[in-house]
Amino acid sequence: MALVVLTGGARSGKSAVAARMAARRGRPVIVAAAGAADGDAEMAARIARHRADRPAGFETLEVAGLAVSEWLPRVPTDAVLLLDCLGTLLTDVLWGSGEFGLSEVQAEARAHEVVEALVARRGDTIVVTNEIGMGVVPVSAAGRLFRDVLGRANTALVAAADAAYLVVCGRCIDCVAASADPVWPER
Repeated sequence: MALVVLTGGARSGKSAVAARMAARRGRPVIVAAAGAADGDAEMAARIARHRADRPAGFETLEVAGLAVSEWLPRVPTDAVLLLDCLGTLLTDVLWGSGEFGLSEVQAEARAHEVVEALVARRGDTIVVTNEIGMGVVPVSAAGRLFRDVLGRANTALVAAADAAYLVVCGRCIDCVAASADPVWPER
């Protein structure tokens, strides 16, 4: 049983790395797909591309619109859970119901519930998530709230993870082996 987190920018290769990693476990793989098209043709094309890129034997569990307590228990512990992706899932958890006036405390509580459920899961779990804190400060309050909530969720997940990788151009940089506390270089 292991928790692995893969983070990186858009189109960095996170999903492909996660799929290869999951397939190598030699057990059934269930992809918790957090995206929903909701009439958006461009999003529908993205979802179709993700499905086409996954190995044929992977099962897909559509989780958009569902609380983590509704879908996570449906994933057997002997299966590898591949959540793709935490950022999309948190968008749904925070605003999927059309409730746009969440306070930071409310948003953090909802994200914490998701993170705690993933950390507590018995069974191999791979979480794909976005690193969104390396760009400009979002112009909207909702954008800043999302960036902060996802950043804290990512930090909490990596703190609990057995392995974590920053994916850059399809290559993985080990985040767990890197120290959280820098060491001053000696000459």
